[in-house]
Amino acid sequence: MPAKLKLAPTAKVIAQRESQSILDEVNGVTAVVVATVDGFDIASAMRAGDAARVAAMASSISAISAVVSQEASRNKSVTIDTDSGFALVYSVHRSDAELVINVIADGNAILGQVSYRVAQFSKTLAEA
Repeated sequence: MPAKLKLAPTAKVIAQRESQSILDEVNGVTAVVVATVDGFDIASAMRAGDAARVAAMASSISAISAVVSQEASRNKSVTIDTDSGFALVYSVHRSDAELVINVIADGNAILGQVSYRVAQFSKTLAEA
């Protein structure tokens, strides 16, 4: 994690707890990673894989989303469909840090359910 990041300790605890909760409770979710917009993971819950790699990927996707949304307003989320499921990258706008939540899900996941849970997670994390 970058040395200058001043993320509130409460936010880190909430990020870890909610990441694990989504992984455990939402069918088809295989990974949840909360990262800074510059690609450093701060919390994760994964069935397999590398949180740092997912954080870097989410950072890149979030940056592209931010450029695309400059004409409208702040970016909120990006969904990428794959042959075996989808990835959802959701922005978290905080006063002390800009974060992204990246969720990877397989074909058993329901996009609406994942989107709802991640939107609630984002709101909770933004207000922590």
